[in-house]
Parts: sequence; structure tokens; C-alpha cells
Amino acid sequence: MGLFSMGTQMAMYVIFARLIVLFTSMPVHEFAHGWVAHKLGDDTAYYQGRLDFNPLAHLDPFGTILLLFTGFGWAKPVPINPRNFTRKISLRGGVALTAVAGPVANIILAFFILLLFKILAYFIPMGNAVSIIAQILSLMVSINVSLAVFNLLPIPPLDGYNIVSYFIPAKWEYTIMQYQQYIFLGLMALMMFTNILSGPLNILTGLIYKLLNFATGFVDLIAMML
Repeated sequence: MGLFSMGTQMAMYVIFARLIVLFTSMPVHEFAHGWVAHKLGDDTAYYQGRLDFNPLAHLDPFGTILLLFTGFGWAKPVPINPRNFTRKISLRGGVALTAVAGPVANIILAFFILLLFKILAYFIPMGNAVSIIAQILSLMVSINVSLAVFNLLPIPPLDGYNIVSYFIPAKWEYTIMQYQQYIFLGLMALMMFTNILSGPLNILTGLIYKLLNFATGFVDLIAMML
């Protein structure tokens, strides 16, 4: 959602929603990575002060700017050392489990925000203030879903790559990691200047929305019965 293609009032709502996400969802996303790694036996994130909900511990300057202007971005990756994993799990399995925790955290946040949105929409009289809050909540759901989808892309250094790397032969992984910076820049160019990825991204986004609407469907049923 481009800021320059919308009215001033809507742009203000979008910026406000993105700021809230920046200071809540991004830290939760990174905390989830560190927490899972901690549960697997790696305390690297803890000792580097990253097992924390403080947004200042996680913000990445470029990822922050991109989030504010485009709706997708990233924080500083939480450091993990798979060799510290003490649970009975393979090194690659632990990396994949740690990686998936971030997008899952965004989807869980989107669930609770959508739940609050539906409660407001169905059960609270729609005055101006409530209407504004509802719009911001709706935007926050959208941004959290977008962050989850973006991070699930199987491109290094995104979480999606660390998930699929479980299945990639080691010799290929070494080559991919050598060129990860260029691969990521190519991804950014594709997303910002073309629509090539729109189809797959829209399919995944649609699936997540269906899951969220199904999970919060009990609110719709309650509203219909009242």
C-alpha cells in the first residue's frame, strides 16, 4: 500500500498502524526467534540482550524505513548458534524451528488483533473514535500478515530460507550463502518494481486470512445469535 496513492487522512492511519507494528510486532517477531532458540538450548540472543521486547534492541534502520513506506520490512536478525542446541533435534531442524517462530508470532498477533477488531465491529457502537480504532486495527492485521508472508519467502536471509534450507544439500547452501546479498537485493527489486511475485504472495496471504477468519469465526456466530 503506497503512501503517495492515498488521501492524507488514510495515510496518517497507515503510518500510525505501521508505527504500532514497528514497536510491537517486530520485537515480538524477533523475540520469538530468540525464545525458541533458548528453549532448544542456545542462549546467544539472551547474552546479547536480544531476548527482549524493547524495540530499540531490534530495530534495523533500513528495514524500519521500508516498513513505514511500503508496509513490509525487517528488524535486526536475532543471533543464534545452532551448535548450542541441547535438545534432541538436528542442527538444521533446530534452525528451521527457530526460523518459523517469527512468522508464526506475526500470525498469532494478527489473530488477536482481528479478534479485537471483530468485537469492536459487532458489539461497540460505531462512533468516530471507535471507527478510527477499527480502521487502525484492520491495517495492523494486514501489516502483520504481510510481514509473515514476506519473511516466509525462501530467500536468504529471510526466515523462509532458513526453513527450506533443511531440505537443501549442504554444497548448494554454501553457494547460496556466498551470494545471499545479491539474491536479496534482486528480491527487493522484483517486489518494488514488478508484479512477478504478486501471484504466489497473494495466494499465501489469502490462505492466512482464511485461517484467521476461521479461527475468529466464533465471534461472527455469537454476533449472529444476538
